[in-house]
Amino acid sequence: MLFSLLLLQASAAFAWDTFTVPHLPGEDDTPGLLALVSNHASNATIMFNKGVTYNIFIAIKFPVLTNVEIRIEGNLTYPTNITAIQDVVGSSSFPGSWFTFSGGDNVTLRGSTDPHWGWVDAHGQAWWDAVQQTNRPHGWAFNKITNGVIRDMKLWKPIGWNFATSDSVDVHIYNNRIMAVSDSSSFPFNTDGFSAGGTNLLFENNVVYNGDDCLTVGSGAFNITWRNGYCEGGHGLSIGSLGEGGAVANVQNVLIESTIMQSCLYAARFKSWTGGNGIARNITWKDITFLNVPFPIYVTQNYWDQEDGPPPNVSSTLNNTHIADFLFDGFTGVIRDTPFVEGSCVTDPCWYYVANATGREVVILDLYPGTATDVLAKDIVARTETGREVDVMCNATAISTDVGFKCWDGPFIRTKAGL
Repeated sequence: MLFSLLLLQASAAFAWDTFTVPHLPGEDDTPGLLALVSNHASNATIMFNKGVTYNIFIAIKFPVLTNVEIRIEGNLTYPTNITAIQDVVGSSSFPGSWFTFSGGDNVTLRGSTDPHWGWVDAHGQAWWDAVQQTNRPHGWAFNKITNGVIRDMKLWKPIGWNFATSDSVDVHIYNNRIMAVSDSSSFPFNTDGFSAGGTNLLFENNVVYNGDDCLTVGSGAFNITWRNGYCEGGHGLSIGSLGEGGAVANVQNVLIESTIMQSCLYAARFKSWTGGNGIARNITWKDITFLNVPFPIYVTQNYWDQEDGPPPNVSSTLNNTHIADFLFDGFTGVIRDTPFVEGSCVTDPCWYYVANATGREVVILDLYPGTATDVLAKDIVARTETGREVDVMCNATAISTDVGFKCWDGPFIRTKAGL
């Protein structure tokens, strides 16, 4: 009798129920969603039903969740009115993203594998066509989650950054699709795919079409793995930017592997600001295929933002974010060495202009003396679209170790370490 009572109590304690988000045609479904989640913040599935398009007309901040799955089987839509969104983002109550998770344990954000349902439509095309960047909302902030999952999510024409995982631990992010693709000549500005922050994050089988970093790993990120991805149209698999305004950066133990980079500005990229501090250590990019990419491997400690004016004056006396144990292993592909203007260019010369470059460089190492150790590029196989000779840029006075090729501004010549 006592055992049966204890079993009944245990079953009740761990009961898992499914609750459907209410929907009224033409009305804002956000209040009903927030009320539902607030009342069932543990041991529950919050379901958006297939066959329904839900109106998420104001930003939502979820409460701290425990053992909760947010399941999107139906479609979700932002407001189509740009001003309406800007008013929300500009208000003092805006939580930072259109969907903000504020903490919790065992939390799953799950989309759908149905090709027609489970889409989140932000109507970004109108923003891109208007070249409108004022009060753009980020998409999904998966903040302070322990034991989390983001899977099968599908984002259509997002306005700004997409997924961020600040201060989260042990999160698996897989089988997601981001479609920030313009139907016109306008460019999908600042539509970063995944912003990795936190510890023990695994990204697998994600597909990103966008206009900024496919993956960006920020300061405070440790033990990050990205594998089996596809990126098109964006700015690469990036570490940083780090050290803006003299900030102290710390990024360690990152593995990025087995990814196709199609028509991206960069493939593998590191960027830190002049005057920064801290360290980026043990970073590997491995088995990367690049097609129609102008800068396959690009490392700079002199990053700058075109919106902030001209680049800073280079001075070796300034502090800089140090880098150590960087490996670029197994890069194969085609360098775009024909004239082009990438869609994010708003300055002359463009923000990605590299002085004295030939446009045929497979590797550019833009380093300050005494700030980089053990940087190696090995098993690099590249050709140019035009068939011209492949080049590199590297200052031999800035790094003393063998980088896998002759460190100079000239043709790409492997050294023993690069074989």
